[in-house]
Amino acid sequence: MTDPVHVPPPVFNFNAYSPAEIQEAVETVGVKKTNMPFLPSFTLAVIAGGAIGLGALYYTIVVSDPSLGFAAARVLGGLVFSLGLVIVLIGGAELFTSNNLIVMAWASGKVSTKDVMRNWMIVYCGNFVGSVGLVVLVLLSHHLDMQGGRVGLSVLNTAAGKIAPDMGTLFFKGILCNMLVCMGVWIAYAGHTVSDKILGLILPISAFVAAGFEHCVANMYFLPLAWVLAEAGKIPADFDASLITIGGIVHNLVPVTLGNIVGGAGFVGVVYWLIYKRGLGPRPSKP
Repeated sequence: MTDPVHVPPPVFNFNAYSPAEIQEAVETVGVKKTNMPFLPSFTLAVIAGGAIGLGALYYTIVVSDPSLGFAAARVLGGLVFSLGLVIVLIGGAELFTSNNLIVMAWASGKVSTKDVMRNWMIVYCGNFVGSVGLVVLVLLSHHLDMQGGRVGLSVLNTAAGKIAPDMGTLFFKGILCNMLVCMGVWIAYAGHTVSDKILGLILPISAFVAAGFEHCVANMYFLPLAWVLAEAGKIPADFDASLITIGGIVHNLVPVTLGNIVGGAGFVGVVYWLIYKRGLGPRPSKP
């Protein structure tokens, strides 16, 4: 009797993973993230903070161009900002906002509340360190002097626009932002290839940027950078720097962080968990 012929799997599989399969993958990844030792978790969070800052840097270059119309600048700026999430998801890093999806593993009882809080605290602090580290490099490189200082002015205007709203407005902007971020991550999980994943996340990420929603880690780059410029007096004479203070930074980050948690963990993580873990949606077929 001859042995059966082994047929290798196809090189390309054009069938995206189903939402139910994504849910299982997100839970598995969530368990791995919470079990990661402190040092690699923190280091990967530093990388993610710098990566999101690089996306914000790229965005600033686009919106500093006065020849672009409002919509064109926002949409193109959002597209290039996606660089940060591409580095995080494809290169591998720990980002606080996407780690809000760990709530799915928590809801299934696979990780404890303590595990989730530990991960979020480590990653949040690491993201902040990475963002501020990039701020230092950007200042030393004199990158903000590009286009006759317009790039630096764009940072100041962006920061002032983030601090000016009341905390309630910032909270809801944070919710909407991380709904889109976590949806982008969710869609990226459906892909089999690098190009699939990148294409899947670009539109949701660019949408939150174009709409002016608030991402706490991106703000960890914009706000400290603007504060250093204001403290150093490197601002135009007609620019009101009264908002760019430590208190202004806290005024933004607190409600935005809380809103990001509600949007990512609540409106994406919990909703999809209820659908696919509680039997309200289709389950992946058994092999």
